[in-house]
Amino acid sequence: MPDRLNTAIVGAGIGGLSAALALSARGINVTVFEGAESPREAGAGLSIPPNALILLKRTALCDELEKITTRSHGLTRRTSRGEPVPAGPPMGPSYQVHRAEFLEMLLGVVKGLVRFGHRCIAVEEARAGARLVFANGAICDADTVIGADGIHSVVQRQIGLTAHPASEGIVAYRGLVQSQKLSWSAELRGLNMWIGDGRSFICFPVSQGRLINIVAFVPSMRDMEETWSAPGDVRSLAAEYDGWDAPVRDLIAALDHTFRWGIYDRAPLPYWSRGHVTLLGDAAHPMVPHFGQGAGQAIEDGFALAVLLEGAKRDEIPARLKAYQDMRLERTSRVQAASRLAGRFYRSASDRGQAERLQAWMSAAEWIFPYDAEKAALAVLS
Repeated sequence: MPDRLNTAIVGAGIGGLSAALALSARGINVTVFEGAESPREAGAGLSIPPNALILLKRTALCDELEKITTRSHGLTRRTSRGEPVPAGPPMGPSYQVHRAEFLEMLLGVVKGLVRFGHRCIAVEEARAGARLVFANGAICDADTVIGADGIHSVVQRQIGLTAHPASEGIVAYRGLVQSQKLSWSAELRGLNMWIGDGRSFICFPVSQGRLINIVAFVPSMRDMEETWSAPGDVRSLAAEYDGWDAPVRDLIAALDHTFRWGIYDRAPLPYWSRGHVTLLGDAAHPMVPHFGQGAGQAIEDGFALAVLLEGAKRDEIPARLKAYQDMRLERTSRVQAASRLAGRFYRSASDRGQAERLQAWMSAAEWIFPYDAEKAALAVLS
């Protein structure tokens, strides 16, 4: 039996921890390096779409997922005045979850593989592999290095890439509302969206229905921080949705506080891999959030990469990483474009004709959901 490959992952977010889960399950030694000194309870709600759910359900997390998620079978859309918008095709079951709870679950499975307090400052070529250098003086040599370190990726820069952000002219307000504050919260099911007047508003239950996650997209010409934690003003948010459907106004009124997030887009990178180093998740393909595929695509990356690295010899790694790059770059570039176009539709769908065009476009985007990243990776190897 050949020696097990040693893989180092930079970043302990959803992409990095999902990759660690998938790689270790396929017999690859994994160490995850995270710059933070301890796990961070950050973010609000997120959606796990069908294309990611199919992968997670094959793991030991299947039962745990059921304990922390809320299941839905589609998206309910309304105009800003509450009029129903025709439903698109069913996309299959998806789960909504609190980001912190999802990260905690992943960390519980791979915790022994994660080293906190290791901020990566350099990636260097090493004999038959790559070397990571950390701010605390530590050094790690690995057969493979995976940069899962987000939109401001150090690993990305170290392999000669630069991503140029372009503002969408949109700011997203995020927040969580305690369900008990709203008399109608028990009736809320799955993903709900209101569209119109250059704005869109999304909500869905998380934490087994105890909380309602909201995301509100409004136009803004100001430069905004590309972070989820910049404080926002609830009164300003309420003014943006004055006159909208009553549930929208109720949810905003029930907010104790909100955070704002500048939405920036980036063109697909020309490549992801160099030698024994590659990227995944936001480090490889950051995308605007309008199709809810950020986490889903990162999860797909990790599981596809695990298939392609399983059983590889050390001298085969650069070719395997190139194959991973090529199969994933094509798909994620298409998903990036679909997400970009979705935002444009959402912000312009203020009349019924536009809503019908949105429905037609949603039907054209069905290809995203039934995709199986592991099967696609196996096809590359065959």
